[in-house]
Amino acid sequence: MDKKQGKQPKAPKAPKGKGKDVRDAKVHATGEPRALSHAEARTVIIGLMLTMFLGALDQTIVATALPTMGRAFNDVENLSWVVTAYLLTATASTPLYGKLSDIYGRRAVMLCGIAIFIAGSVACAMAPTMTALILGRALQGLGGGGLMSMTQTIVADIVTPKERGRYQGYIGAVFASSSIGGPVLGGVLTEHLHWSLIFWINLPLGLVALALTSSVLRRIPLTQRKHALDLPGALLMIFAAIALLLALTWGGVRYPWLSWQVIGLFVGSIALWMGFSWRLVSTKEPFLPLSVLANPIVRTATLSGACCMGVLVGLTIFVPLYFETVIHLSASQSGLALIPLMGASVLSATITGRMMSQVENYKRMAFAGFSLAIVGLGALSIWATGLSIPVILAILTAVGFGLGSVFPVTTVSMQNAVSGLHMGIATGSLNFFRSLGSALTVALLGAIVLGGIGASGGVSVESLARTASEPALAYAFRFVFLAAMLILCFGLAFLISMEQKPLRGPAKESAPATDAPATPVQEPRED
Repeated sequence: MDKKQGKQPKAPKAPKGKGKDVRDAKVHATGEPRALSHAEARTVIIGLMLTMFLGALDQTIVATALPTMGRAFNDVENLSWVVTAYLLTATASTPLYGKLSDIYGRRAVMLCGIAIFIAGSVACAMAPTMTALILGRALQGLGGGGLMSMTQTIVADIVTPKERGRYQGYIGAVFASSSIGGPVLGGVLTEHLHWSLIFWINLPLGLVALALTSSVLRRIPLTQRKHALDLPGALLMIFAAIALLLALTWGGVRYPWLSWQVIGLFVGSIALWMGFSWRLVSTKEPFLPLSVLANPIVRTATLSGACCMGVLVGLTIFVPLYFETVIHLSASQSGLALIPLMGASVLSATITGRMMSQVENYKRMAFAGFSLAIVGLGALSIWATGLSIPVILAILTAVGFGLGSVFPVTTVSMQNAVSGLHMGIATGSLNFFRSLGSALTVALLGAIVLGGIGASGGVSVESLARTASEPALAYAFRFVFLAAMLILCFGLAFLISMEQKPLRGPAKESAPATDAPATPVQEPRED
């Protein structure tokens, strides 16, 4: 202990051979950190790709099997809970994973999340009733809530913000393959084999991910973090989010917006959020550190990213419905027509991430992306009908390209402004508020569609839209695109107000060799 207060001793060299990674980790916990080489960082990220693929694939593979599940259990009424249960637990648990990883380390928490996800997948595959399937999905979401945010956190641990773009291609490939291959794989397994295979497939993939992740995460040096878990604060935040998500999911569909059930959920959520706010200022170490909440870059980057993510998720839900009901494409054609939007967003995120290390004013790329998406959605709101299909696809490609440029800029800007001690909870909170933003946007766009066709709710938006007249639908979708454009305008305003700090990382003069040590991250001060 006395040595730590004086001059730092040199880290002892670990002997070669078996157990080298463990000894290197201990060196980092007790002395000077050992920086990962770029080859080691790449190996870790490639190992994490399968874990990312598990979380990303599950969000796309289930949708195509829902009708078959409803017929198998003779229960269509509760079918929406198969999606809702996963959404509730995954969203609510995301910041908890981040906080726990700040306390107990990334590897242990990541492995725990994968194990819970596998257990939930097996429970879903073996479910004898719809109720059991819904409970299995809730358990699966409890594990899945940590897969994406923990991967982002680990990447932030081992790669400096300035260097992070060079690995963006790996992450983009995972999202591209899951968003395009998920619906196709789900349809094939459900139609030609059995719907339970969409969950059984997670067992071998999950076990491989568990073994691979356990191995590669041993390469990451351990860092001792002295934090305490504010359990009451965590529970207040989780239940406040669940009440809000239930209100947004049920409002206008299961119950009218002004029903006592929906209003009661909103009131309960507000009360819980007030309790959480009181907990933030009354406890010594709150669940969300005040230093993170008080950081203006964290606030503006999170809000800007939430607006962008909300619009992207909203478009993936309502654009196929627009193609099917207004443009008169088939269900399969509507799904294929969504590929330009999703593919362009992944491609743009990859390109933007790589360019961030080369461009000094990196915020301008997100500004241009927001502007492009706003113009595209504005065009669709004016000409919701009358445009040819190639023109609509070209506009959606431009919108996707614009939205994709925002995600790496907001994520890296937020992580660049936060100390490594709080990287887990900060990244988890970013994903948490993105999920809430998505739920709010979907609820708003759904309410616009219902209002445009003169319906009061009680059944799904999709069912009502397919029975409405074409003029009413065209009128409703004009305002859907207009609302999405206005949400992006708010996101652009948050981006403009976000301070642009130089990205931490190596100097720009010379590119490091493949096996050269990565530049250690200098932690920002949190005043």
